[in-house]
Amino acid sequence: MHLHLTSTTPAGQQDTVTAALELGAGHLDVGQRPEEGHVVLADPEGNEFCVIEPSSSFLAGCGFLGELACDGTRQVGLFWAEALGWPLVWDEDEETAVQSPHGGTKVAWGGPPQAPKHGRNRQRFDLTLADGDLAAEIDRLVTLGATRLGSAGDGAVELADPDGNEFCLTHG
Repeated sequence: MHLHLTSTTPAGQQDTVTAALELGAGHLDVGQRPEEGHVVLADPEGNEFCVIEPSSSFLAGCGFLGELACDGTRQVGLFWAEALGWPLVWDEDEETAVQSPHGGTKVAWGGPPQAPKHGRNRQRFDLTLADGDLAAEIDRLVTLGATRLGSAGDGAVELADPDGNEFCLTHG
């Protein structure tokens, strides 16, 4: 998973890139073409993020943190839409995205091809159940396609989504 930061003007995009570079980010070549308007960077720990061009209609109105872009199948996008109770705002060519009904950042899955999964994910979702029965919520998520992996300590339960990505569920 990686972040997509938005910009409203070409100068604003360049200001974000400059600020990120000053904070220790570096340019990253992932095969982007010159005609693509986004800039791909990596933070000091190597986590990829993109600064998106101002003409992106997909991220219009999302705010500065426009998207959390994830590797994943259409099935996992449908799972998270149901799990979070967020509407599916994109569903084309095996790519999916969800967004809170209140707006804000989109969470998207890019469809095939997917990079092979090696071990545990460095980044994952942690969900907090605000109220209700934790066991009932686990059962609901398993019914939607999650797999229970075990206890994660402090009352948290570790599960995996349909693509095998680990996430934790705790009670708030």
